[in-house]
Amino acid sequence: MQMNTESFLNYIDEHITLSEDEKTFLLTKLNFRKYQKGQYVVQQGDVCRYENFVVSGCLKTFFVDNEGDEHVIMFSVENWWSADLSSFFTQTPADYNVLCLENTEVIQIGFEEIEELYINIPKLERFFRILFQNSIVAFEKRLVRNLSMTAKDRYLYFKKRYPQIEQRVPQYAIASYIGVTKEFLSKIKSQLILEQ
Repeated sequence: MQMNTESFLNYIDEHITLSEDEKTFLLTKLNFRKYQKGQYVVQQGDVCRYENFVVSGCLKTFFVDNEGDEHVIMFSVENWWSADLSSFFTQTPADYNVLCLENTEVIQIGFEEIEELYINIPKLERFFRILFQNSIVAFEKRLVRNLSMTAKDRYLYFKKRYPQIEQRVPQYAIASYIGVTKEFLSKIKSQLILEQ
């Protein structure tokens, strides 16, 4: 299967500069995978084997609690990454599911391959450290928003921050992401229409 690496290499180039030899070596450590809408990239309880760079499509990361309720943690679209990081780094069972909301193409880096890349291209260790730092900061800020903002303000923030996602995911998933029921999200949206 032909791997579309242009967006991936452009993304890398935005953060670090690799030589042509380094790029060539990097490409030998990648997998390209196509998933259909509704297919799982990672399932709760399985070990997360890959970091996934989204070439095209949309993914939803979520977990299902003991009552069977779904809790959406994040969405990932083009040029974003998706994985259960805890499972990936520790190679233990995943707490999260990663599900395709659209037909999706990803570039994958396996656990052993990423360690090999760190050794052979030290700049990539810095690159991924920055990505992981940014991810931690984003999660912490989201936690603060969830604890300090009203549901309406969380929805407005989501609309403003992720306009490219809102039209691509089901409303129940957005409701779960901002921590409300889909019925309550409908009320928020109705209220916003009335306020215009």
